[in-house]
Amino acid sequence: MAFSFCGDDQSFNSYSVKGGVLNNGCFVDALNLVPHVFLLFITFPILFIVLFVYWVLAFVTKSIKLWKFAAYNVGPQHLRFCITALLVVLYGLLMGVEVNVIRVRKYVFFANPQKVKPPEDLQDLGVRFLQPFVNLLSKATYWWMNPLIMGAHKRPIELKKIGKLPIAMRAITNYLRLKDAYEDQRTPEDPNRAPSIWRSMYRAFGRPILLSSTFRYLADLLGFAGPLCISGIVKYHGVNATNSTAGDKHFGVHFMSSTELLQDTSVLAVLLFLALVLQRTFLQASYYVTIETGINLRGALLAMIYNKMLRLSTSNMSMGEMTLGQINNLVAIETNQLMWFLFLCPNLWAMPVQIVMGVILLYYLLGWSALVGASVIVLLAPVQYLIATKLADTQKSSLEHSTDRLKKTSEILKGIKLLKLYAWENIFCDSVEDTRGKELTSLRTFAFFTSMSIFMNAAIPIAAVLATFVTHHFLHKTGPTPSEAFAALALFHILVTPLFLLSTVVRFAVKALVSVQKLGEFLQSDEIGDDSWRNGDMSVSMEAGKKNLGGTKAINRKQPMRYQMDNYEQPTRRQLRPTETEDVAVKVSNGFFTWGSNLSTLSDINIRIPTGQLTMIVGQVGCGKSSLLLAMLGEMQTIDGRVYWSNKNRYSVAYATQKSWLLNATVEENITFGSSFNKQRYKAVIDACSLQPDIDLLPFGDQTEIGERDDPFSALDIHLSDHLMQEGILKFLQDDKRTVVLVTHKLQYLIHADWIIAMKDGSVLREGTLKDIQTHDIELYDHWKTLMNRQDHGLEKDVQQDSQTTLERKTLRRAFYSREAKNQMDDEDEGNGFTTIKVCWCYLSSGGFFMVFLMVSSKLLKHSVIVAIDYWLAIWTSSKTSQFNGTSLADGHIPPTLESLTRSTLLCLSAIGVISSITPGFLLTLVPLAVAFYFIQKYFRVASKDLQDLDDSTQLPLLCHFSETAEGLTTIRAFRHEARFKQRMLELTDTNNTAYLFLSAANRWLEVRTDYLGAVIVLTAAGASIWGHNIGLPSGGLVGLALTYALTVTNYLNWVVRNLADLEVQMAAVKKVNSFLGTESENYEGTMDASQVPENWPQNGEIKIQDLCVRYDPVLKPVLKHVNMFIEPGQKVGICGRTGSGKSSLSLAFFNMVDIFEGKIVIDGIDICKLPLQTLRSRLSIILQDPVLFSGSIRFNLDPERTCTDDRLWEALEIAQLKNMVKALPGGLDAVVTEGGENFSLGQRQLFCLARAFVRKSSILIMDEATASIDMATENILQKVVMTAFADRTVVTIAHRVSTILDAEQVLVFSSGILVESDSGPNLLAQEDSLFSVLHRVHTILTADLVIVMKRGNILEYDKPETLLEQEDGMFASFVRADM
Repeated sequence: MAFSFCGDDQSFNSYSVKGGVLNNGCFVDALNLVPHVFLLFITFPILFIVLFVYWVLAFVTKSIKLWKFAAYNVGPQHLRFCITALLVVLYGLLMGVEVNVIRVRKYVFFANPQKVKPPEDLQDLGVRFLQPFVNLLSKATYWWMNPLIMGAHKRPIELKKIGKLPIAMRAITNYLRLKDAYEDQRTPEDPNRAPSIWRSMYRAFGRPILLSSTFRYLADLLGFAGPLCISGIVKYHGVNATNSTAGDKHFGVHFMSSTELLQDTSVLAVLLFLALVLQRTFLQASYYVTIETGINLRGALLAMIYNKMLRLSTSNMSMGEMTLGQINNLVAIETNQLMWFLFLCPNLWAMPVQIVMGVILLYYLLGWSALVGASVIVLLAPVQYLIATKLADTQKSSLEHSTDRLKKTSEILKGIKLLKLYAWENIFCDSVEDTRGKELTSLRTFAFFTSMSIFMNAAIPIAAVLATFVTHHFLHKTGPTPSEAFAALALFHILVTPLFLLSTVVRFAVKALVSVQKLGEFLQSDEIGDDSWRNGDMSVSMEAGKKNLGGTKAINRKQPMRYQMDNYEQPTRRQLRPTETEDVAVKVSNGFFTWGSNLSTLSDINIRIPTGQLTMIVGQVGCGKSSLLLAMLGEMQTIDGRVYWSNKNRYSVAYATQKSWLLNATVEENITFGSSFNKQRYKAVIDACSLQPDIDLLPFGDQTEIGERDDPFSALDIHLSDHLMQEGILKFLQDDKRTVVLVTHKLQYLIHADWIIAMKDGSVLREGTLKDIQTHDIELYDHWKTLMNRQDHGLEKDVQQDSQTTLERKTLRRAFYSREAKNQMDDEDEGNGFTTIKVCWCYLSSGGFFMVFLMVSSKLLKHSVIVAIDYWLAIWTSSKTSQFNGTSLADGHIPPTLESLTRSTLLCLSAIGVISSITPGFLLTLVPLAVAFYFIQKYFRVASKDLQDLDDSTQLPLLCHFSETAEGLTTIRAFRHEARFKQRMLELTDTNNTAYLFLSAANRWLEVRTDYLGAVIVLTAAGASIWGHNIGLPSGGLVGLALTYALTVTNYLNWVVRNLADLEVQMAAVKKVNSFLGTESENYEGTMDASQVPENWPQNGEIKIQDLCVRYDPVLKPVLKHVNMFIEPGQKVGICGRTGSGKSSLSLAFFNMVDIFEGKIVIDGIDICKLPLQTLRSRLSIILQDPVLFSGSIRFNLDPERTCTDDRLWEALEIAQLKNMVKALPGGLDAVVTEGGENFSLGQRQLFCLARAFVRKSSILIMDEATASIDMATENILQKVVMTAFADRTVVTIAHRVSTILDAEQVLVFSSGILVESDSGPNLLAQEDSLFSVLHRVHTILTADLVIVMKRGNILEYDKPETLLEQEDGMFASFVRADM
């Protein structure tokens, strides 16, 4: 027999070359071996050239073969033509890739070829996110994630393990890309035109979205292969393939037709498997690209928002045009809305393709009757949209109520001490419960519409199929075949999915439009004025800070490099001019400044700040002291005038606000604030600020992370403020010749001032030295002298250090270590494997066991009925349902997660049961598949939990950084630390994005593997069906049912694992709630009934304290020890003592807020421990040191119980010196109070708290250092007013200034929890050896301008008291120590 490539020796045409060698099929086949022979025998040092030649030869030979096929009428109907055409396309693509590589790398054919280097990211060992760099197979299957996910089972995933992001994914890269696209839209012709954010997003991130959409198109088109393959398997199952070998020969060779191949059920089974694998691969690739792009967009938007925020006009914040809440919403909500919209973008153009292809295939299968079913879907789509709209509305309403509830709860927690002391718990709890009721109503409505949506999603395909089959029966007098029925139902389900998603996509599109509008308004909002003044080049341009009245305008600064994020270093500071010898650090000439209204906040300001001296700014509450500082810093809008800064001072400004501002960082980082660490200087600062005793209490010393707000400087105990003045300002700063500007209402410090600026009503009343004011304004000086003589410095600084180690520091230590113990307890709980199951059962049983039974039984009944109906319909072979419910992503709430978990689990179990019952051979593969699934979910759940924890833990610092930056804008800008804070924001953003990307990649890792596992299940089910036919098992409709259920497993298998992982994380919240509910509450019930207490109790205000012992906790030592005292009705009592001496604890004891474990307090004959807490606390009044205001109105803050008349409220405001100010506000008593009372100054908030106490008019008033935040003049007035307004009532004043209680009828002096002295103020002063007398005597000496120490007529010492005190071996210091 002769040798040949094709044909045989009976067929002459196989060897004929009469028509040319290319017309011989054997030669053409042999020709296609040339590329392979070349690759086998040719060696060349540069592999890519070999590959290039190979792809060219392969492309040419295959093209010749395809050309000859077409010439001999071999077309797409023949299998060999299709395969050859596919190879031509593939080789062409590979050849194009190789040509592009040569072009980009400039190999061989170019004069200067580029050297091949690994990507810059891979040279950085810190980059662990390898998706962009791995090969195609690893990209598709996320194989590179295996070490991380499997390693998580042995060791938790930490931030170090996930490393850094590649350069292309970092926030700075994407910010610059988006910023360039944004700024490029500005034109010289129209510089004020607002750039389009949509256009910027498209230019910056359009390409990856198009790539994702391409993957989505391919996935959706391959999705139609499932129904068609199942239809073919059902149709040809058990049917012998026709023998077609007799005809259709070309070149003397038989060519198999494509139709003949597709009639083979085994081939269809393999094609179904391959289609599923490719479809899921493309789908996951689309998801990943979209999510990565969305994360990149979010990082870029966060950088843009932050960059804008650092330039935001201060007046925008102060006048409420841009609130902290709005900025937080932009960061936490609006950017996420745009990110999620980007996630759903491919659906916008993928949905029309799905719908068109679905309708075409339905028409191909069923003819015109299919259009009837499609019309049913279209007609019912508005119902779906209406339900989706209702869902969105109820979800929005629920979110609003939830936000309101959280806001109210937060305010309650912040002001819980005040609420308890005023017995207002019920008022605020009722408000929260009312909001919670509205929230629950919205949630129930949301659950109802969710159920309706699920029902419609299941019912619409059934209705469409029913209409189609009925129409088909009338048109063709017969029902569809089983193959047509199964394919049609599957296609109808595919059609429903895009229509169901349409409402979701539209909803997110609308939200995205709103988010873009808000973002655009923010980016176009007013910025702080021209920054050139900070460089010392020129004075402030007064027009630069003016508000743009003609429309919003972004003001570009003079130093763009510093405010662009491509330069993180501080700009080089200019050298001083050689001729500069300025003695004025700052000068303001004819300055008129405003916070955004047309009215001037500061008027006619003409001041100068001497270089290297201490300048003090004084004045009453609200006179504009703090505003003057901000005006000098350029934070206020300027109406007229100029501000000058000298070069030598401009570059080293430090600024401390009245409202303390701390970073969420370590103590050391808060102190150094970005400066290089100098151990010697650091220790000197610690000592100057008297911080070491507090640092010693912290669990990790100065490396302990903090973030809480300290008390303002003015509220410090007097010894601490003295220490700061003496050691911090006078010694540490002034000895270094620093220029210091101090805003204060402590007039006793004026003797230390080199320059004084007195303010009144927004203008400068007087400027000069204290001697100048004494000479030229005797009336003002005498007024100050009177106030200064009433002030008390307390105890001398060195002795006072010991008083710090008492109650407050014990409380601090207890708080820190209890927090550590709690974290350790939480870690132990997490280590318990049964915790989640236990907590989940607790969650379910909280609704009642009947509801649990009803839920489980209804779920089981539902799926049992579904299987029964499907089985019956399969037997009838004319219809089928498979519950292709579109599963949406879990939204982070437990009920949807539980519903999705149970639904997915029961669907998978019922599907496996149906497949096994129809094709028992499937059971042989079930065990290895179950083992594979077990290990996949085992590894994923552990890794997913770690990555979700990392995502949550890295997101909080990012949000906090935005919040703390917004709160500390003036400080950051004053220190010129914008670049450092930007860099920190970029690092936090990249860290959070890294965790999020790894979490997304882990989800893709799971879904690819469960999808592939589902494809294997489909393949084994199909194989078992084909094999089962040979041994007489069922065929036809039941085979279709089995395969359709197998497809269901593919859809839902990954959701079983995802929901399990989500549920584990979500149950942590339930555990915390259960733990909180287990906390012991106060015993509000006393031994006396409220009805037994007289309505006017306490009428007289008599207080008897007998052997009182108080502690904060049974395990702690007493803070008050055996205290005995008697306060007569209407008596004015003052209580003093060091910090931690027990004076504040006594005030809490009056309200039974602490553990009175021995002794008793009797008020008007009734032991307070026997009274119900509500009764006791509602009959007394207290004014706390920390002012607490709640969001609402002034009326609500004064009288939340709404029991007082307007006249009474106005009377209280008049007493508190607030009547005129409130009358000037819009709404008067109904004027708005923002959260925390931030729209009022600290002093004004304290005055409101005073007015609140006056409204109640109790016979007993406790004032717990209530005037700490008020200037001396106002305090002096208020002390007189209190004595007048409460002349017939008992007033107990806990004083931090001894001078305020000198005239008290009884003074109680505490030390270490013991009452050491009790008498009237004058009597105690008369006793030279009394502690109170010592305090006053030391105060008198220490407040003197000059001290002369004499002995036997000789002057031994002569200097300021603070200077003499520093001489520890001096006689004056020894005298003071002896007195102390």
